[in-house]
Amino acid sequence: MCVSTRGGDGAFQGPAGGRGQGDPRWLDPREQQAWRRYLLMASRLSARMGRELTADAGISLADYDILVHLSEAPGSRLRVTRLARELSWEQSRLSHQVARMTRRGLVAREECAEDGRGALVVLTAQGRAVIERAAPAHVAFVRERVFDALTDAQVDALEAIATAVLDSLAADGYPPAAD
Repeated sequence: MCVSTRGGDGAFQGPAGGRGQGDPRWLDPREQQAWRRYLLMASRLSARMGRELTADAGISLADYDILVHLSEAPGSRLRVTRLARELSWEQSRLSHQVARMTRRGLVAREECAEDGRGALVVLTAQGRAVIERAAPAHVAFVRERVFDALTDAQVDALEAIATAVLDSLAADGYPPAAD
């Protein structure tokens, strides 16, 4: 019978009796600490960014992500499938989010004139005005809370770490890291 144990530091040690064939490679205390700090950091950053975007511009972090991608796309438009892939979202999540944003006038849906089968998500004038209003405060938040807290070497390490993990995910069929 597999029984969970905790080491002297309170960290989960996996099943008692060690590692058997097919058992996972449990995180050692250093790895576990790094992983938990990453999860906490990501959660707190997302929560704060969401609150600040709502207060500053009346949009969610999901709205902001879509508006950024559209504002950077040629013609401020992307196929729904490409946008979902770029965001690493399920198609249904994107469809619901786009429907909400369409009702608020931030984006519009159009048929793809090239083949008549695909749909495009298009940034509206109102959506552009919102992203232009939201971006300065958002960038200031990211600079102050992330990059001002890091040395140049840490920024380089962060980029290298993110690339390595994204490349590892891409090897399993996730979208490759964006350049």
